[in-house]
Amino acid sequence: MSALFSPLTIRGVTLPNRIVVSPLCMYSAIDGLAQPFHFAHLSTFARGKAGLVFTEATAIEPEGRITPQCLGIWSDEHAAAIKPIVDFIHSMDVVPGIQLAHAGRKASMSAPFDGGKPLLSDHPHSWQVVGPGSTPVAQGFPEPIELSVNDISKLVSKFVLAAKRSIDCGFQVIELHGAHGYLMHSFLSPISNQRTDQYGSDLAGRMRFPLEVSRAVRESVGENVPIFFRISAVDSTNGGWSMDDSVALSKELADAGIDVVDCSSGGIKGAPSFRVNDDGKPLNQSSARPPGFQVPYAERIKKETTLKSMAVGVIIEPNQAESIVSEGQADLVALGREIMYEPFWPLHAAQALNADPDFSLWPPQYKWAVDRREQIRRINN
Repeated sequence: MSALFSPLTIRGVTLPNRIVVSPLCMYSAIDGLAQPFHFAHLSTFARGKAGLVFTEATAIEPEGRITPQCLGIWSDEHAAAIKPIVDFIHSMDVVPGIQLAHAGRKASMSAPFDGGKPLLSDHPHSWQVVGPGSTPVAQGFPEPIELSVNDISKLVSKFVLAAKRSIDCGFQVIELHGAHGYLMHSFLSPISNQRTDQYGSDLAGRMRFPLEVSRAVRESVGENVPIFFRISAVDSTNGGWSMDDSVALSKELADAGIDVVDCSSGGIKGAPSFRVNDDGKPLNQSSARPPGFQVPYAERIKKETTLKSMAVGVIIEPNQAESIVSEGQADLVALGREIMYEPFWPLHAAQALNADPDFSLWPPQYKWAVDRREQIRRINN
């Protein structure tokens, strides 16, 4: 029996296995609307039989996009554009999920393949960014407008409307994006939140906005829908958000109705090309991150809270993913770059782990090909 290929029931949804396609920004939308590329992109992972397929970060309002090419769900038109993708994922007997996001002070950027730089006020496609205060992400980033208490309340309502649209168009799982320096993470981190009102001052104040979003979304979607929350478990900088803070937040998220914490890290100081060390010098991006470098974050959340956890970050090999789940380090493993490189990774992992000896997991349209390939392999051996 493979732990990685065992089902997992969360509230009213059963995932057929523990492999998750992490939200992967494609920067290919037009005015926030899903395009044929999104169908081709996400449908591939569904055919590859990942148990849960997330969309990319999907903005709750136009100003919440990372770039002008990012996906959105701030209107019924946006929901209608993405619904055929959701329907296809369902048809492959895997679960469609959506990550709801607001980029906050890291919005209004160019796509990575167009430089990944802030679009400043003189750029024709730029917009005003917002945050918990007026401190920019880093040198070269625009100054955000500080959100008022009334602004924050309106954003909570927009998360709720986006969640309702998501459920109406067939998504079965919702993830709230509270990581990588985007809006909710910028409220959590003391690096970016120096407010002195009820949305700052101390840990409880900095957690208030993300917890309000979590409670409101839970109330709006009912008790049967699983809700994930992505965190940056650590800021990896002096005076920043810590793993102890993440444990404290996770306990509060459990009370707010969250089911799974998706454990990533970093991002509070900007995109890779802008990140700096504590001494202000550029971060060495060439330093390799070891396989599973973020798994300990997921393990601690799983062991110290009542929540399930999801591990991400350089999870590459089937046996590596299997051991993460079987040894109780996390309940789920999410793949990003690796599954982009090999969209049928789950099917091949099932073979490597002897979890699908008769190729029954393969879509019937493909099964004859793998059966024939196996016959040829046996003859040649």
